[in-house]
Amino acid sequence: MLPAKLKKTLKRDIKQSGHPREKAVDVMYAVQSHYGYLSDEGLAEAAELLGMSELELEELATFYDYIYRRPVGKYVLHVCDGVVCWMCHEGWECVGEEESIVTYLCARLGVEVGETTPDGLFTVLPSACIGYCENAPAMLVNGKPYGPLTPASLDEVLEELRNQPPEEMVVDR
Repeated sequence: MLPAKLKKTLKRDIKQSGHPREKAVDVMYAVQSHYGYLSDEGLAEAAELLGMSELELEELATFYDYIYRRPVGKYVLHVCDGVVCWMCHEGWECVGEEESIVTYLCARLGVEVGETTPDGLFTVLPSACIGYCENAPAMLVNGKPYGPLTPASLDEVLEELRNQPPEEMVVDR
């Protein structure tokens, strides 16, 4: 159940909009921030606040890369899947032509795309262009951009994140 304060804020924001549906993504994102992902309960609460059916909201939620319908790790690694990032694999000769950032990360973390590591720290997701082309290849970690990436720099990022104090990194999953 959403906290009363959050529910009140969302109701106010929805009321101030011209059409409640305009706030659908904002409401889903706020609910996701509360639960850590857009749970079924959260989806139902958001649909009720917006005056939409759960199916309508589900269709919208599954369209967006940054709305999660399943639990995710503390750090969500959105690996850019855009053309420029695919073209800029300088420094990747040591891992072979077939390996990409996504496959490298998945191998290092022992997960498949979309899975979360057993310790709950990392979820690896491909994402459409993240707009960080000048630093390709790139990824976002909880909204923070990293790039240009190499196998060595990816290992450094993973180590840095593993060693973060519990609340040091702002989580904007």
